[in-house]
Amino acid sequence: MKMKKILAAMTAGLMCMGFAACSTNDNSGTPKPSSMANSDSAANAPKNTTSYESESAPAESSADTSAEDNTALSGKVTVYMPSPAGLADKIAADFTDKTGVQVDVFQGTTGEILARLEAETANPVADVVILASWSDGLSMKADGKIMSYTPANADKIVDGWIDADNTLFGYSASAVGIIYNTTVIPEMSADWTELADEQFNGLLAIPDPEKSGACKDFVAGFVNAFGWDAFEGMAANGMIVPGANKAALEAVTTGEVGALVAGVDYNAYSSIAKGEPLAIYYPAGGTVVNPRPAMIMNTAPNVDNAKAFVDYLFSDDAQKLVADAYLLPGRIDVKCEGRTNLEDIPQIECDWDKMMEIASDSAAKINEICG
Repeated sequence: MKMKKILAAMTAGLMCMGFAACSTNDNSGTPKPSSMANSDSAANAPKNTTSYESESAPAESSADTSAEDNTALSGKVTVYMPSPAGLADKIAADFTDKTGVQVDVFQGTTGEILARLEAETANPVADVVILASWSDGLSMKADGKIMSYTPANADKIVDGWIDADNTLFGYSASAVGIIYNTTVIPEMSADWTELADEQFNGLLAIPDPEKSGACKDFVAGFVNAFGWDAFEGMAANGMIVPGANKAALEAVTTGEVGALVAGVDYNAYSSIAKGEPLAIYYPAGGTVVNPRPAMIMNTAPNVDNAKAFVDYLFSDDAQKLVADAYLLPGRIDVKCEGRTNLEDIPQIECDWDKMMEIASDSAAKINEICG
């Protein structure tokens, strides 16, 4: 009898040792099979966080695509986007570095991008399209060309820079102002209507709004709010249209004219940083801050890569690249250095639906009255 008790005790001990060898404990002390231990630690590992996020933010609100998600991506994404060219190159290179996805970029003015999309209607190529015109983005939406998606950090996007249907995502923005050559006009304090005064006769230029999306939206916004008197006065004062943004700015930089009406601000800040004799002034009457919509095409050949690219546009790294290029960031928690921030720019209240309706005709009229 005594021997049976000893054998029973030894058997129980061996069973306990065997169970212990096949299990591990989590933080609660509850045993679980060792085959689940590594799986659990991977599932609970924190996702990438950003310097702008609260440390207590849930993992789901991470700004960047997780490493696990990145490894699932492959192939390429085709992106059409406007200037500045340096920003497009940096964004493409950084996205590829983070995901391994090749970025094929076509860079051009908003007008050139829209023309290319039209030419490719039968054989769509673009996955993501970025324009310098919110009203043109709304036109693409009205034509059913873009899909709905909720990008990463959507809760941090500037109010009004993502539409109610989640189809246009303002990842950056520009504003227009009066860019002037300080060797020709030492100071500028005129409001838009005052540019029709005699002192500015023969000194004004404006970018071609049929090529510049930012200028196009400004003209539509201004005309919708105030009518045509100011522009007709500037035209009577000899205002010229040298070309798109680059050519128009060159006319001011060289002193051919003294001031650029509706000049895109990031171009001014970039040129000033290079030592050009330029300054920019935002008239008190207000200007149009134009979000640059990123959109995923309904015909995108690489939809998953397109969504990942849009997510990346709102990441810390991409938003820093935006700010460094003197554009206004699309996230409310990212600020600029070396340029005026969004909250300090006087703005015209924009009715984008009405502006969309008149934008193309208004742009054509500028060329007509200044021709």
